[in-house]
Amino acid sequence: MEQPGLIVAPLTPFTSDLKIDVTAMRRQIDYVVEDCRATMIVAAGVETQEYTYLSLEDRKTLIRRTIELVDGRIPVMVGVSHPSFKTAIELAHDAEKLGAAAVQLLAPLRPFAGAPTEADLLAYFEAVSRETTLPITLYLNPGPGADVSISATVALAKLPRVQLIKESSRDLARVSRLIAEIDRAGHARYFTTMQMLLITLQLGGSGATMPPPGCEIARHIIDAFVAKDYEHAAEVQLQFSLFPSRWMHRGLAPAMKAAMNLIGIPVGEPYPPYAPLSRDETTALAALLRTTVLAPRFRATAAA
Repeated sequence: MEQPGLIVAPLTPFTSDLKIDVTAMRRQIDYVVEDCRATMIVAAGVETQEYTYLSLEDRKTLIRRTIELVDGRIPVMVGVSHPSFKTAIELAHDAEKLGAAAVQLLAPLRPFAGAPTEADLLAYFEAVSRETTLPITLYLNPGPGADVSISATVALAKLPRVQLIKESSRDLARVSRLIAEIDRAGHARYFTTMQMLLITLQLGGSGATMPPPGCEIARHIIDAFVAKDYEHAAEVQLQFSLFPSRWMHRGLAPAMKAAMNLIGIPVGEPYPPYAPLSRDETTALAALLRTTVLAPRFRATAAA
């Protein structure tokens, strides 16, 4: 059995003129690779990375810079999601040239309204599959993307090029069934997210995808699980019961950026016009994080 995977989506720091802050990005990626021991990084792949605000050229710059800063230390998966399969293919070709290990593709909504059918989704993924040599990660996130049924998810997972699944649902009934029908059945590796990490591992799933600093908490869970210290793994997993959920009404990007700033790895504020956490919210977040495995980061920041 393969070791559990920890796929990390670095947050995107911006300069005052809303360009990518490469210096802050470098520090963050070093943290993700060296301290959190991510098994893969995803570039411009999930909405929390705020890539959807960027022009296509700036998005390509974010992808290129991420790959440069990782510098071959771990594999990089490139987000190629776009309503147009032609643009997704263009991004996939760029990813190949840059040395990416895989691409990630959101199950798309129909831009002219109405939920996509299973046939629509299969046609879209098959169109991209024909034009890339890279493995594809099927990204499932209702809202920005389609709400894909279990049967359609299994059908997509059976496509030869689709080798990983990124599942955003926290629905245990859905997750447990898809682990059984996809990962344990050998069709693709199935990854969930922060709140589902431990149960995913226990049921035979492959791991989880998340932004920092959630990935540092996740690393403790994975290490404890691999060491068969299931009691400690469960104790650490409980740290995701309140973080980031208490601040999710503000959105995941503002909550996680605030957390990173608090632990001494500055990533700036959300892309405007969206506001950062208030002073009171940030104080409450800091108090909670000091009760987690991130507590030593606060002592190190204070000492510096």
